[in-house]
Amino acid sequence: MTTHVFLSAEAGPEPAKSSSRAIVIFAIALILFVELPVSRAQDSAKATDADPAAIKQAFTDFYESFSHHNAHATAMTFAEDADFTNMRGIHRHGRKDIEDWFASLFKGNLKASIRTDIVRSIRFFSPQMAAVDADTLITGTKAADGSDVPARKGLMIATVTKQNGRWLISVFHESAYPAPPPAAGK
Repeated sequence: MTTHVFLSAEAGPEPAKSSSRAIVIFAIALILFVELPVSRAQDSAKATDADPAAIKQAFTDFYESFSHHNAHATAMTFAEDADFTNMRGIHRHGRKDIEDWFASLFKGNLKASIRTDIVRSIRFFSPQMAAVDADTLITGTKAADGSDVPARKGLMIATVTKQNGRWLISVFHESAYPAPPPAAGK
């Protein structure tokens, strides 16, 4: 054990110097790889002036296609590998699956539905990716027995990506707003 301590003491200054140098290099690398990407992300998150309008148009294309009960046009507002989750928690993956899902709905309980989405906020993470929050209103839905379903209001949260110059929905989640509480005294 004494020999081990002696060797450690003998080699002490050099490993300490190397260790200090390694820590400094690591700290610099950490600063470069953490700080610069954050700065770069902030700079690159500055989309062109046309991008917010193009994203809003993508959502208009979505809800107009939905309201015209055109499953193909609705699905074309999604990226090829998109994920879609509706108010009931039903999930679909991929443009083809999303199109098939809407085609079945437009033949059934959504055949007379009208949808409107109002974009409330857009947050850019890069020039090619943004998060979007939108209020959703769907009317004209029919229950299984053919009766009218009350208007459904909700929140749509989506991630959109710019692919080949076009904004597409990559991840789509919507949630129904809860029904308002009953009036007091009723």
